[in-house]
This record gives sequence, C-alpha cells and structure tokens, in this order.
Amino acid sequence: MGDNEQKALQLMAEAEKKLTQQKGFLGSLFGGSNKIEDAIECYQRAGNMFKMSKNWSKAGECFCEAATLHGRAGSRHDAGTCYVDASNCYKKVDVESAVNCLMKSIDIYTDMGRFTMAAKHHQSIAEMYESDPTTLAKAIQHYEQAADYFKGEESVSSANKCMLKVAQYAAQLEDYEKAISIYEQVAASSLESSLLKYSAKEYFFRAALCHLSVDLLNAQHAIEKYAQQYPAFQDSREFKLIKVLCEHLEEQNIEGFTEAVKDYDSISRLDQWYTTILLRIKKAADEDPDLR
Repeated sequence: MGDNEQKALQLMAEAEKKLTQQKGFLGSLFGGSNKIEDAIECYQRAGNMFKMSKNWSKAGECFCEAATLHGRAGSRHDAGTCYVDASNCYKKVDVESAVNCLMKSIDIYTDMGRFTMAAKHHQSIAEMYESDPTTLAKAIQHYEQAADYFKGEESVSSANKCMLKVAQYAAQLEDYEKAISIYEQVAASSLESSLLKYSAKEYFFRAALCHLSVDLLNAQHAIEKYAQQYPAFQDSREFKLIKVLCEHLEEQNIEGFTEAVKDYDSISRLDQWYTTILLRIKKAADEDPDLR
C-alpha cells in the first residue's frame, strides 16, 4: 500500500472519530456542526489521496460519505457536487455505482430547480450506457430525459443534440418509426436557422434510410416531401443516392444497389451507422425481394 493510500485511510478514520464525538451529548452541545464540517474535509482529502493512488472505488466511497454529510448539514449544492465527484471516480471501475451517484445528484438538482445541471448529468449517464450495446435502451432513456430538461430551459440546440443520439440508437435497435420522427423534427427545426440549414440534408438522408428499412414506397414519398421542404436537398448526392437505391430495389438489382453505395462511399465516407443500416436494407431485399 502506497503512502497516499495510508494517509487516506488515516483521514477516513479521523472523519469517523469526529462523527462519533459529534454524536455524544456534549458533542452536540459544543460545536457539533463543526465536527461534521471537519469530517467532510477529511473525507474529501481522503478521496483525493485515493485518486492519486488510482484507487477509484475507495475514492468514490469517500466522496459519497462527504456528500451524505453535506446533505445532513443542509448544503444540498455541495452534496450534489460531491456525488458528481464520486461518480467520476466510480465510472472508471463500476458504471452502475457511477450512475447511482449521478442519479442522487440529479434528484438534488431537480429539487433545487437546476434543470440544466440535471440534464447534463442525464447526458453523462447516457454516455456511460452507450458504450455497451446491451445498455443502449438505457442510453436512449437518459438522452430523452436530458432533452426534455434542456427543452424546458430553452436550450434547443442541446436538446436536439440529445434527440439525434436517441434517433441514432433507436435506428440501431430497429425502432425506425421513432428515428424517422426525430430526424424529421430536427431537420425542420434546422431549416428555420440560416446557420443550421445545411445540416438538414444529413437528417433527411438518415430519415430516408430509415424509411427504406421499412418500406420502399414510403421512402420514395418521403424524399419527394423532403425536397419540397428543402429544395437544395434535391441537388445533393444524398438525395441522388436514395433515388438510385430505390430504383435498384424496385428492379431487385442487388448488384446495382451495392455499386451505388460503393460509388457514394468512395467520395463521402459512410460511417458505421450508415453501413449498418444499408447492409440491413440490402440483406432484407436479398432474402425477400417480393416485400419490396
């Protein structure tokens, strides 16, 4: 055990001792609240010592203790901050403990009316969950809650960023209707701003691919509708690709479909999300051409 860990354990013992003294009758008469403040300081210092030793679990434990004591002393904001510190330590070793700490912090901030802070912490939880394919549904839930709080605080741009994440993962989980609805809403919202107008092209492209994953005819109607909403979309490579893909699917020309995607990808690199969705469309057409 290193020096820092040794010092940290001593500080924890000191904090516990101060709390025991505070519980006595005389302790509560003479400076009970000071003992709590002293104990908090000991726990926070111990937490930092454990951080230096990269003992993340113990560091998280110390910051949690400090948060509980802050709550007892009525310092809710400080309690919230300590829970966030604890979460930052725990997330290096134990995602669920990190999430639990942030949820406690969120409870404090929503109770105080600090919804932007709560939204940011929901976003952090979503980011922890999105790295594991088995917890994508939980990531979606927290991104939606974050977006809801951001909207309530008129942070439309932050809300849209969260909703685009929801759409991305909804499509990955094959909830295409939900993804389409979000992409269309964010695209419409982008068209209202001269600065964001250009990004509508990407959202319409993503929505069209989601449509194509469900139904060919719907996809054809959708891109015509998008072109009316945003005439510049009609001149884009994305619009032309969707149109060509629709034609190849109608003709059950899988080779043509693959070539069109390759041509597009050689100029504008398609990321993993696009390739996953396009492969699904190709596979569905390959397996059951009559559905198209």
